[in-house]
Amino acid sequence: MRKIVFCSLVLLTLGCSVAKRHKMVPDELKGTWVPVSMEIGGNQLPKVALEHQTMLLSDSSYTVTAESVDKGIVKYHKGKMDIYGRQGVNAGKHYPAIYKYENGQLTICYNLAGDHYPESFETTGKQMYLLSVFRKPSDK
Repeated sequence: MRKIVFCSLVLLTLGCSVAKRHKMVPDELKGTWVPVSMEIGGNQLPKVALEHQTMLLSDSSYTVTAESVDKGIVKYHKGKMDIYGRQGVNAGKHYPAIYKYENGQLTICYNLAGDHYPESFETTGKQMYLLSVFRKPSDK
């Protein structure tokens, strides 16, 4: 009986520590976002490519609408994101990213190769890095 109680407490403690480590979306990030700028590998994408894109962050999920709809799970931990595609063109993919929220803008640097977190918000010379700057539509 003691072993069962002990194992239950250990599992409960581990479950709580994982929940604390990977928070759901921080309050300031909740809602709909539109891209202000995007660059990949140091090259700025044209504004026309951003015109009909939106990103919705709610709870621990995301929805990106562009040419198609992409949905998945996002986990946050100390300025880092783990993005897991579940539906759409990115289904089954994992993208490690870093993010910052300053002056009403959300900046995310994704490593599209999926092998490690970016170390900075710089894409020059890094062909698999995508840097996106977002704002909420009401913050024009």
